[in-house]
Amino acid sequence: MSHHIVEVGELQHQYADGTCAVTSISFRITHGEAVAIIGANGAGKSTLLLHLNGALAATAGTIRIGDTLLTPATVPQIRRTVGMVFQNPDDQLFMSTVAEDVAFGPLNMGLSGAELEARVVAALTQVDALYLRHKAPYHLSGGEKKRVAIATVLAMSPDILVMDEPTGGLDPYARRQVMELLSGFQHTRIVASHDLDMVLELFPRTIILCQGKVAADGPTTTIFRDRELLARCRLEQPLAMQGCPVCREGAKQ
Repeated sequence: MSHHIVEVGELQHQYADGTCAVTSISFRITHGEAVAIIGANGAGKSTLLLHLNGALAATAGTIRIGDTLLTPATVPQIRRTVGMVFQNPDDQLFMSTVAEDVAFGPLNMGLSGAELEARVVAALTQVDALYLRHKAPYHLSGGEKKRVAIATVLAMSPDILVMDEPTGGLDPYARRQVMELLSGFQHTRIVASHDLDMVLELFPRTIILCQGKVAADGPTTTIFRDRELLARCRLEQPLAMQGCPVCREGAKQ
């Protein structure tokens, strides 16, 4: 299972305008781990995730997926292992119909005919979106677009699932659907999110980024109990850990 392992070593990325988005980030994620990347806006979360399947090239440092070093030559191989769901579904949906979008990746892997059709049906069924297969993506709601974007990645059968803000902008029902999908994925999961209650529920390990660096890496519950650490990183505890202020006020009376 070494191909499921993600190793990031001294990763740095500087944008063309001189902004240094990530600085000397290192970590190792092993097979089957569910790891959340959290941090304030501008901490470097999205930039980091975009490196994991070669969507961005590092200014310095290394990324290995299993025994394979990520290079321009190995990007196609890496992308068959690492499935990336972007924060904005519109970045992934560009075909005339949902079914064509979901088929795009497997088609480029060489699948065709009944095998391709089965892959599309399975992926859409997994996200409860088979009924959308003949619709145009631009006619979908935000939650539907998010689920279809996930299906486009699942259709590739990735061993590592990387998602940027998977529950962002979703209503409670759609959010719960995505969370159930994440909890059912059997391989490695790496998610960047501001939804700290989702992180607390689904991700045993959390990495905090602060100003492009790793500020903490450890058990999620331990990290969320450290209010001083969270405050330094411009974060707060999940609502589930804060308790109800109304109940607390009532207890004082």
